[in-house]
Amino acid sequence: MFVGVIVLLQACAAAQPRNPDNVCDIFSEKRRWHKAALHAQKKWGTSMHIPMAVMYQESTFRAKAKPPRKKLLGIIPWRRISSAYGYAQVIDGTWQQYLRATGEYWRKRHKFADATDFIHWYMHEAIKRNGIAKGDAYNLYLNYHEGITGFARSSFLKKSWLLETADKVQSRSLRYQSQYEGCQATLRRGFFSRLLGR
Repeated sequence: MFVGVIVLLQACAAAQPRNPDNVCDIFSEKRRWHKAALHAQKKWGTSMHIPMAVMYQESTFRAKAKPPRKKLLGIIPWRRISSAYGYAQVIDGTWQQYLRATGEYWRKRHKFADATDFIHWYMHEAIKRNGIAKGDAYNLYLNYHEGITGFARSSFLKKSWLLETADKVQSRSLRYQSQYEGCQATLRRGFFSRLLGR
């Protein structure tokens, strides 16, 4: 029975939020996500709304998201197009860089707290190495997608679809930021305060 309860709790934690378009609804439903987002924001000095927008774009908050498979002879499922995995769709090599850089080898790509910490770390690297402003979701996403070196080489300039996607990430991050400003006081209340409606 105990094992069954643990499995059920883990399944609930990994389930997609019911309303991913509203960050207040996301954090109200998943209080641990809010705690993890606040922790990563304080740790790295970068705002939580940009990683949340990146995560929406990359996986729509699916814990074990993977890219599609290639088709052999046009019909037979074959290898996946990349090793990207988890909430943040991080490829194997970049994830290993993060683990080595932080020394936090216990982290997993399918755990929200670890995925959001990774995105904050990656943004921190882009800010430091490519001079991106902390609030520049557009260029931070381009760094995220193309890699810090790729961005420095302007590899995104010939990818009009990617520039459109970066626009979407920027718009969503601003929307999340505005939404959060209206609910952060409520979200920060303790369990008993919420229970008593205070």
